[in-house]
Amino acid sequence: MTIDLSPVITIDGPGGSGKGTVGQRLAWRFGWEFLDSGALYRLVGLCALGRDIKLDSVREIANIARNLEAQFAVKEGDFGTEGIILLEDQDVSSKLRTEDCASAASQVAQYDDVRQALLERQRAFRVEPGLVADGRDMGTVVFPDAQLKVFLTASAEIRAERRFKQLKTKGMSASLSAILADIQARDYRDTHRSVSPLIPADDAVILDTTLMSVDDVEQKVLELAKSRFLQLGGLS
Repeated sequence: MTIDLSPVITIDGPGGSGKGTVGQRLAWRFGWEFLDSGALYRLVGLCALGRDIKLDSVREIANIARNLEAQFAVKEGDFGTEGIILLEDQDVSSKLRTEDCASAASQVAQYDDVRQALLERQRAFRVEPGLVADGRDMGTVVFPDAQLKVFLTASAEIRAERRFKQLKTKGMSASLSAILADIQARDYRDTHRSVSPLIPADDAVILDTTLMSVDDVEQKVLELAKSRFLQLGGLS
């Protein structure tokens, strides 16, 4: 367990629940570090696909994870707050949004060797003034002592619609039925894997975002942060 006392807000949940967008907004608002842990797994998957490495080649994939050169940044873009992901100093953000990359990430995340290789790398993002971390096991495994843990969920159908609209807005081709099938497959893998399954932490606040807008979710998490007396920079 990390011993750094810098404040942490963890936002966990399945794909399309809104955790990434909300996490980026909060990090931008507070001036905190932002960790998109799912992007780390997507980066590993992207590297494996790019090198024609089979996704069940655990040793090779774990080696990719151990040597991953990744950086994150948040900026204001044409569509609001955007997360920028760099791999070896190259912006690969758009490549990570594809469903093939998301599916590969879910597959490689099943392996304990890969998760262990990325564990300390994720904890290293916990620096002053604070960290907003989103993923699937941020509150249960990576930052079990986080001051605020939130778990977002929503129906698979709604999450598929959100992802479909997001991809279309960014000019990317997408199939709603294919996205839904992929989300359902990922949900099953993520909740049934033996290592760090997707479950809420015992002390997490669970929010069903099916009928909530991103603004609503952001406001709710802000209220939760205030109730925990976190000293958040930029929070009024």
